[in-house]
Amino acid sequence: MSAITFIDYAGVAVFAATGALAASRKQLDIVGFIFLAAVTGIGGGTFRDLILGVPVFWVANRDYVLICTVVALVVFFGAHRVESRYKLLLWLDAIGLAVFAVIGAAKGMAITGSPAVSIIMGMLTACFGGILRDLLAGEPSVLLRPEIYVTAAIIGAGIYTGCELLHLPGPVSYLSGVFAAFAVRGGALKFGWSFQPYRSRPGRRPEDIP
Repeated sequence: MSAITFIDYAGVAVFAATGALAASRKQLDIVGFIFLAAVTGIGGGTFRDLILGVPVFWVANRDYVLICTVVALVVFFGAHRVESRYKLLLWLDAIGLAVFAVIGAAKGMAITGSPAVSIIMGMLTACFGGILRDLLAGEPSVLLRPEIYVTAAIIGAGIYTGCELLHLPGPVSYLSGVFAAFAVRGGALKFGWSFQPYRSRPGRRPEDIP
């Protein structure tokens, strides 16, 4: 097994775990666990492959669905041992986001050769599964939390893409991107890093508009 395949499997497993943890918070049955784990684990990559017009990765390799199923079963029988499941969900999501930002960027770069497409594919791959998870589970969306989220994925994908353009060794590119994305998202969770939010202002009266 190559290093990139192992990282890809690990990313799917981590994201699947966040889906299963969301199912545990909603007290779903085992089928609900497997469904949310699969949607979260492979949702972002599915969206990416559909946009790129390539065979969907888990259709070509059924191991990904098996990984999601196994992770769902493990969480189903072990989630009750975790004191704060939402906190664990957020940190596992941060790991999955970092890994998938790089995996998505790598596939986008390999297929199109475009740095811009690479970064966008990394961002979509990293964020879409978590969005689906929160939507289906009725959880507050990670996108609506004040801490930095999408930006972390863009940074990770951007660092990876930059390393590739500099022709650095593959492991250096992958690890640099993953570390950068996790450092930003982890710092946001730990220290509350965020951008200045939009502040609404009173609207002007029609007669005041020149």
